[in-house]
Amino acid sequence: MIRPSICLEMIYEDVPFVDRIDRVAAHGFETVEFWTWPDKDLDALADRLEDHDVSVAGMVANTEPRRPEALERPLTDPTKRDAVVEDITESIAVADRLDCPNLIVLVGPKPDEYTRAEAYDSVVACLREVAPAAEAAGVTLIVEPLNRAVDHDGYFLERSAVGFDIVRDVDSPAVRINFDIYHQQISEGNIIATITDDVDAIGHIHIADVPGRHEPGTGELHYPNILTAIDESTYDGYVGFEYVAASDDDTALETIHDLVTG
Repeated sequence: MIRPSICLEMIYEDVPFVDRIDRVAAHGFETVEFWTWPDKDLDALADRLEDHDVSVAGMVANTEPRRPEALERPLTDPTKRDAVVEDITESIAVADRLDCPNLIVLVGPKPDEYTRAEAYDSVVACLREVAPAAEAAGVTLIVEPLNRAVDHDGYFLERSAVGFDIVRDVDSPAVRINFDIYHQQISEGNIIATITDDVDAIGHIHIADVPGRHEPGTGELHYPNILTAIDESTYDGYVGFEYVAASDDDTALETIHDLVTG
């Protein structure tokens, strides 16, 4: 059974952030996720989640409120490792406070002064250092590839195969990949086969259609088949809907609800 999570960041943007939980809960969803936490009122967020008996599937481990391809403390830079580990460790504590099982890790850009191999090794080393704290807390670090063609030019990690290599090289049960179908359709395609072939290395899945990053059913991806393949695989994590509504936020949530329950 698909376990849906609704990302609060790009929907109901005219509504105060915590009030978006009210809207999502009213449409029958029990789980949400969001991006960075330092810019949120965590007390208000926790209270509103409790009011609706809504849980948090994931949030971003990086504490910088900037685009992923422009992080000043990227995992790809070995000279920033202490700061990155401090960021992620602090985020693990916040995740524990919100009973959040997943922290999305954005690796950042490739610094000009390092080769791709050196940047890759830095990412692996950083994750190896912080993985024991995540394991102890029962939190999974979800490393996310992003497309460079449309949204994040300059971001280091684009291809899912490289992400899966990172997971295997770190070799920790607390490190997995966030397979974002929107990003990977743009970067490489072959969505169903990649998910089913590498399902053991995937800890979270994101969904939006292509082009436009709107809700399923607005673009080229056939989400009934994709969700059936995920449901029939051994994947048991959340499926996060991270999208911009094509027209109306309420209508988009109704579409998603019908898709996951139909």
